[in-house]
Amino acid sequence: MAQPKSHLVIALASIQVFTNDGTLDVAELQNLLDLALRDQTIDEDEKRVLGNIFKQAELGSLDPEVQRRIAEARQQHGIPA
Repeated sequence: MAQPKSHLVIALASIQVFTNDGTLDVAELQNLLDLALRDQTIDEDEKRVLGNIFKQAELGSLDPEVQRRIAEARQQHGIPA
């Protein structure tokens, strides 16, 4: 059986993030990025999904470290704001 598209795996993993406590922490962010980087690159679908997750996370209160890591990921991988 084929492995599911990574952007779908990322989207499903994000559901747990937001249903857990409603906020994105550093470990959860790293997990999402690790899923995207399993193949050493972040494709356009992964960028779109991660961008949407980041926007959703930024609607609430974010730890400064998480905000810094999101900004770093956006710049490093070209993830839209």
